[in-house]
Amino acid sequence: MNIVMLGATRGMGRALSRLFAARGDRLFLLGNIAEDLQQSVVDLQTRGSTEVASAPCDLLDADTFRPALEAAERALGRMDVVVVSAGLFAPQEQLEEDYAFTARMLQANFTNTVLFCEQARERILAAGGGTLCVFSSVAGDRGRKPVVLYGASKAGLSHYLESLDHRYRQEGLVTVCVKPGFVKTTMTAGLKPPPFAGEPEAVAEDVLRAIDRGSPVVYVPPVWSQIMRVIRALPRAVMRKVNF
Repeated sequence: MNIVMLGATRGMGRALSRLFAARGDRLFLLGNIAEDLQQSVVDLQTRGSTEVASAPCDLLDADTFRPALEAAERALGRMDVVVVSAGLFAPQEQLEEDYAFTARMLQANFTNTVLFCEQARERILAAGGGTLCVFSSVAGDRGRKPVVLYGASKAGLSHYLESLDHRYRQEGLVTVCVKPGFVKTTMTAGLKPPPFAGEPEAVAEDVLRAIDRGSPVVYVPPVWSQIMRVIRALPRAVMRKVNF
């Protein structure tokens, strides 16, 4: 398949890109740090994908989206799968103290991710269909004290992706919303991992299966599906008392 990835240079995106490469998919990487992109291109070529290219794309600069997607189309011919795993995160306490970063986080995780997806959606549908796989978060499933602001950005994104699936699935756009729980990446470095924390490589395998199956939603690690089912069922009075 022809795969376009925004966010493949680290964490879960990097692990997923390596799985694509190992099975011989053609890859086109998008990112805002040229050195990281080039290192990832070389890494993926050594893992089996001989056709890997890249172009600059900054999730905080919507003007870079169209040129990046045009470059991907020129290189690949068509885009079978577009993956967006890029985003920003900080603990709630830090976000409350740094409104400048909070503004960037909200812009990256919701507004600009949606704008990027809209441009990808248009191109996928114009080519006859394909898959749009976007990383949201379990933080968007329910309002919770530890993730007020980050969770709000992901709640909006999850709502958008569900609506996109309802509207365009019959026209050929397969939308896959990935909802990671706690995964051990650079994004969560410094935070105490819970007993059910996931590893990027195992998470990537679950995401790859979801893409191949066209699953509209996938919780990773899978245990988070059951955890969030319980959390969504708790009364609001209980949610005010717990710190989960």
